[in-house]
Amino acid sequence: MNHIHYYVGSCFFTSEENGSAVSMEEPIPVNKIVNPRRSISRSPTHGIKISLDNRERSSSRRVTEKDIKQAIIFSACLNKLTLSQDEATEYTHLILEELQIGQGLVKTNSSLQLSGITKGQLKDLQPTCWPAPMPTKNIQCLMLAAIVFFHAHWRRIWVVVLWLAACAALFTWKFMQYRQWLAFEVMGYCLSTAKGATETLKLNMAIVLLPICRNIITWLRRSRIINYFVPFNDTINFHKLVAAGIVIGIILHGGIHLSCDFPRIAMADKIIFGRTIANDFGNHQPSYLEIVASTEGTTGIAMVVLMLIAFLLASRPSRRNPGSLPPLVRRFAGFNAFWYSHHVFIAVYVLLIVHSMFLFLAKDVTEKTTWMYVAIPVLVYLGERMFRIIRSMVYDGKILDATTYPGKIHALKMTKPTGFQYQSGMYVFVQCSQVSKFEWHPFSLTSSPGDDHLSIHLRSLGDWSDHVYDVFHEALLSSSSNLPKISIDGPYCAASQDHSKYENILLIGLGIRATPFISVLKDIANDLHKGNNSNRANGLRKAYFYWVTREQGPFEWFRDKMKEVSALDSRQGVIEMYNYLTSVYQEGDKRSMLIGAVQALHFARHGNDIISKTLVLTQFSRPNWPRVFHGLARKHVGERIGQIIWEDSWKGSVIK
Repeated sequence: MNHIHYYVGSCFFTSEENGSAVSMEEPIPVNKIVNPRRSISRSPTHGIKISLDNRERSSSRRVTEKDIKQAIIFSACLNKLTLSQDEATEYTHLILEELQIGQGLVKTNSSLQLSGITKGQLKDLQPTCWPAPMPTKNIQCLMLAAIVFFHAHWRRIWVVVLWLAACAALFTWKFMQYRQWLAFEVMGYCLSTAKGATETLKLNMAIVLLPICRNIITWLRRSRIINYFVPFNDTINFHKLVAAGIVIGIILHGGIHLSCDFPRIAMADKIIFGRTIANDFGNHQPSYLEIVASTEGTTGIAMVVLMLIAFLLASRPSRRNPGSLPPLVRRFAGFNAFWYSHHVFIAVYVLLIVHSMFLFLAKDVTEKTTWMYVAIPVLVYLGERMFRIIRSMVYDGKILDATTYPGKIHALKMTKPTGFQYQSGMYVFVQCSQVSKFEWHPFSLTSSPGDDHLSIHLRSLGDWSDHVYDVFHEALLSSSSNLPKISIDGPYCAASQDHSKYENILLIGLGIRATPFISVLKDIANDLHKGNNSNRANGLRKAYFYWVTREQGPFEWFRDKMKEVSALDSRQGVIEMYNYLTSVYQEGDKRSMLIGAVQALHFARHGNDIISKTLVLTQFSRPNWPRVFHGLARKHVGERIGQIIWEDSWKGSVIK
């Protein structure tokens, strides 16, 4: 029995002459390949070829079924695709049938190549695109860029400008006010600058709580007027911006006090000290250490330390990628550390009130205004948290079904609590008491409002989700009917809800972040099937969904839902879905030409994509976004297109 070895890139296969089994082995050096006379080589210029042994087959010049099957398997491996033996056999027979009728694939010498018909079919299946019109002058480019930028970000601009103006006004007011105080003779502009920064700190410590009051934001978002002017999609970004303002205020206020104000008080001339601020210190000129050790000094330092811990653990490397940190720091990082450390702000606000009540230079209660700034926001936030706790006790989700998918994904189907009303694109917070009684994590709903159940897809991306995956995986393996208990809190608004504002929408999802759009597409398809499209704000004309993923496995996550959407929209044709797989070499590359030909032949004959196993044809490599955008603009002249992108954070914009 002879063995034939094939080596393509990082994939090495061994096949037997008298069998069809193909197995993967470790790569070996080329000079050790047994019988290299028949091999499949990968070359950017020559593509994938089946090179035949001229001495053995010079008379026949025929490509065997086995050679075609091996080429298909190698092409799939080269493009990181999963292909079973049965599928490889099916696609081989498909090619042989096309060879017999003289279409699709032709045999030239010893190479397997695409014919013009098949390549034309592939091009016809690509989205229609037009080249982007570009201005001819630099001034026109700048003006166009400025107009587009303002049109896309004017909501963010006016909010940030208003916030900066408020901070600047408060700083200037206090700065000018303290120039008139007697203490200015001792501390000078250090005092004015520190007190100006104090006033901005009061404002920022008050408004930093408002962007995370999610129930209030969800309620306000129902108003079309408020929703039009306020960028609710950027609440977390605004929360981070205000936090950055707090950091700047702390540096100015605390740094100037420690480096300038306190030394000047301790070393001031006794005559000037007695004439100006002696009464504020009980007619005793304190030393530097006495000032630092006072109630005002210790509470201020304690607040700085606690906020420093919270800020560091909330940074992106610590929260999202703790593995990149040094080993000593890594054990204290992660989402859990971020979540728990953020709750030290309860102590920070208590210390802030105490700190404000023991000011050296302010003896009158009316001058101690910190509580006036933070009282209402703190009460609103406490009410928000109490409401969430009570509601989560009522909304217990009973698991109806749990399914495991590739990529450590669990799809959970739950009962829909009584009175639970939501819109497509919303998300909920999920708690698994078996893992943690305190942690709540957000997940987009993948079910539509018309369904009688709720569904979410959980991907293992961190310590908490890893534990949840393990708990459900063990329960499923043991065939236990008692699945872990899940509590939900919500629903909460998200940017994907904005799809109802536009007559044309462009939805772009990257990997698992396509989850909210599955709910949106299902909702649109249900409305179209029932004839309720007129109930939408403007009446939907067209919905485009682009799903870009790096691996083939994610297509299995929403396969059933995408098939259902395609079936419901089969008559209207309102929804267009495009799948993109970036692990496959782009169209026209020799390394993906064979798998592309098989895909086109199978889709033309059966109407089913061999990669996603759905009715949506998978495109190769990344989308050409400039062409996609300008193509849509040319196709919908004078119409509004709402573009919603889901990646690391919500982004929404409008294209006209």
